[in-house]
Amino acid sequence: MTTEIPDARLGTTEAELEAQFHATIEAKDRIEPRDWMPEPYRKTLIRQVAQHAHSEIIGMQPEGNWISRAPSLRRKAILLAKVQDEAGHGLYLYSATETLGASRNELTEKLIAGKQKYSSIFNYPTLSFADVGTIGWLVDGAAIVNQVPLCRTSFGPYGRAMIRICKEESFHQRQGYELLMTMMRGTDEQREMVQESVDRFWWPALMMFGPPDDDSPNTAQSMEWGIKTHTNDELRQKFVDMSVPQAEALGVTFPDENLRWNEERGHYDFTQPDWSEFWSVVKGNGPCNVQRLAHRKSAWDDGAWVREAAMAFAEKSAEAAASDAADTAGARAEEVAR
Repeated sequence: MTTEIPDARLGTTEAELEAQFHATIEAKDRIEPRDWMPEPYRKTLIRQVAQHAHSEIIGMQPEGNWISRAPSLRRKAILLAKVQDEAGHGLYLYSATETLGASRNELTEKLIAGKQKYSSIFNYPTLSFADVGTIGWLVDGAAIVNQVPLCRTSFGPYGRAMIRICKEESFHQRQGYELLMTMMRGTDEQREMVQESVDRFWWPALMMFGPPDDDSPNTAQSMEWGIKTHTNDELRQKFVDMSVPQAEALGVTFPDENLRWNEERGHYDFTQPDWSEFWSVVKGNGPCNVQRLAHRKSAWDDGAWVREAAMAFAEKSAEAAASDAADTAGARAEEVAR
């Protein structure tokens, strides 16, 4: 599929269009769907935004498992609202990919077939209710660090979607942190549950920023195009610097003996996660990869009749509207003839 070019530019050469594209990027302005864009730029955006959308939808599963087992009505209501928000985020992002000429049906089918990815963090199980809080604090916290710069990404629909998503993710992070703080004020067993949860999710949270810069095949080009504005390692460092004081206030520690403040750098030193584990999970060998995709496929198959009914209703509504318009036009023509 080729990118649609506005009629006003049909007489412009591709070299001139490309020059305009790069001038827009360098001026830190937005590329909009009807603007000309290089095919590799469009494909890169579809890959990244689709992966983000898939992550929001798949990300409903780990916490959704705890909705029926939440310890109170208040916690259940909070969790329901959060999972619902994640569904909305996925829909915003699928809509953004549609402006690039992609079909959400096609993207979902590629995900189920294993041809597209989602965030590796969601391939880890939620073993205790403390995990709900830890995901809110660390996982959504990492997402915020990743996504706030995307509010200024070069593609307009993606950047505008991220503004609303980041506001809601910020609320999710505060909810998670409040849950953990409440548990840390509880019994010894509750405090141990929180620490055990943090120990399990710390390393996967660090992996959320992607591989190190020297092993990331897409970062350099994405930054040149203005899709990304910070490297993976820069964002990971920012996340660590932000999280350590929060952990101290919470009363938990991170499972890293090398985690300490470096006065000379003005940042915390920390151990890199096990990147062999990261790549293994990305390739489909994580604890929950098979389960997550099987659940997504089941939901997709079970919802087929709803999609078909909605399309049939839309087609009938369009036919009825066209018929009404024709009748109205005919009646007016008769009145004029009289």
